[in-house]
Amino acid sequence: MDDIRLHAEQPSVAPTSNGVDVVLGDDSLTPAATSLWARSPAAGTVRIADTAAVRMADSVRVRDKLIATGNPIYGVTTGFGDSARFHLSSGKTTQLQRNLITYHLNGTGPYAPEDVVRATMLVRANCLARGYSGIRREVVQLLIDCLRHDITPLIPERGSVGASGDLVPLCYLADMLLGSGQVRVAGTQMSAAAALRAADLVPVTFEAKEGLALINGTSFMSGFAVLATHDAAEIANVADLCTALTAEALLGNRGHFHPLIHQQKPQPGQIRSSARTRALLTGSRLCTDAPQVLEPDAGPDGFVALGRAIQDRYSIRCAPHVNGVLLDTLDWVTRWLNVEINSTNDNPLFDPLTAEVHNGGNFYGGHVGHGMDSLKLAVASVGDLLDRQMALLVDTKFNHGLTANLTSQRGPSDPDAGLHHGFKGMQLAASALAGEALKLTNPATAFSRSTEAHNQDKVSMGTIAARDARTVVELVREITAITLLAGCQAVDLRGAGQLGHGTKAAYDVIREHVPFVDVDRRLDGDLATVAELIRSGTLGDVIREHTES
Repeated sequence: MDDIRLHAEQPSVAPTSNGVDVVLGDDSLTPAATSLWARSPAAGTVRIADTAAVRMADSVRVRDKLIATGNPIYGVTTGFGDSARFHLSSGKTTQLQRNLITYHLNGTGPYAPEDVVRATMLVRANCLARGYSGIRREVVQLLIDCLRHDITPLIPERGSVGASGDLVPLCYLADMLLGSGQVRVAGTQMSAAAALRAADLVPVTFEAKEGLALINGTSFMSGFAVLATHDAAEIANVADLCTALTAEALLGNRGHFHPLIHQQKPQPGQIRSSARTRALLTGSRLCTDAPQVLEPDAGPDGFVALGRAIQDRYSIRCAPHVNGVLLDTLDWVTRWLNVEINSTNDNPLFDPLTAEVHNGGNFYGGHVGHGMDSLKLAVASVGDLLDRQMALLVDTKFNHGLTANLTSQRGPSDPDAGLHHGFKGMQLAASALAGEALKLTNPATAFSRSTEAHNQDKVSMGTIAARDARTVVELVREITAITLLAGCQAVDLRGAGQLGHGTKAAYDVIREHVPFVDVDRRLDGDLATVAELIRSGTLGDVIREHTES
């Protein structure tokens, strides 16, 4: 992930080519490639597959042939939605498409992050390039060219019910192709017309169906979903590091991660999580094994007062069962997203082989919505787990001899004794973040609302679910960063030289960027730094190096 560059660092609209090559329209786009392009503008080449280009041209010919018959075609020679009963002449198709864009330019809320917009652009181009939407190649090529030059439309986040697709947000994308609206270029806001001129690109005029093809799909929610899933995978990696560090800091029992236990309940994610935690602890002299817990001598009646409990608390012992759910959720959500971003999800569709038009509902974002509702719940559960681990670390009733709030060791004669509060504020922040993340787990897909004169009487709310998932991921990333900082502080108090090989490698990376907290100081910068180590995959790379053979 070292080649990822911040958007603001891009010097101009000139494209570069130094990464993954993407071919559109042949069902080969992956969520991983989408994430790379979203966060590394012009990260390679993007082109339409030759076979897809042929299908695109054929579908346009079918579209025009059917228009010539004079029969009504939804959204081509009719009004939209409940207004489809109005049949218009073929001479009004261009104005109809322009009006469609104009009356949907009513989004609200903050502008979507630029990485989400880039992902949206790539996914929308891929869906349309499949050649069933009746849209010309040059329209999709302009979208690709804007992506290559890092010209991204300003898209308000709110306004989509997720069926008929993302009508309102995608209108801002379509408006850019018309040379209208506002865009960002290398972090600078300007008019779309000016940006296209600077890149030597020419706006298009939509022909029949083309505006509808652009906006009647699931690509905006998919942009959020792909990136949320990518980032959740990094959290899943680092969550096992948190568990390993916390177990060492608390002198925990590594036997909880023994393979026999997890082989007897072979949930794939649980097995992966326990194995990864176990591998990170290899060589640790802080973790205990079951025999070490036992006292050698018993009283006369056989009673033994153990130095500590045989079993650790659930937030350590059951951690693979919690993170394992996230790992398994990531597996099937990624499969769903792979299908979604390689689908034709507008309406109507034109069959290039039979020259027929088909009306359906592929714009319905049900799979994205339910996938994101599940993902955000699994991620929030991991955040709650790590918040519980954090609570154990700072509390002298549970942290097995560590200082209160992980303050630096000071004797009673030290003039600063009792003056500093260490990680007390960080634990409060983690609890607040966990509460906010858990609040957002309420499923968006459960709140379908009938709209548009009851034509859209069942909708997916997939975009809201995907936006919520991204927010939950951001919150839990911050919880994860706090827990890592607390874990590093705790093992410094124990002696970091006793860490396992994997945890020590990760500890070293963190300590390269943030120091031990000796006296009270602001920690928001430390938190942001470690959160970026998680987001960028830097810590994930260290973990993979020590856990994957």
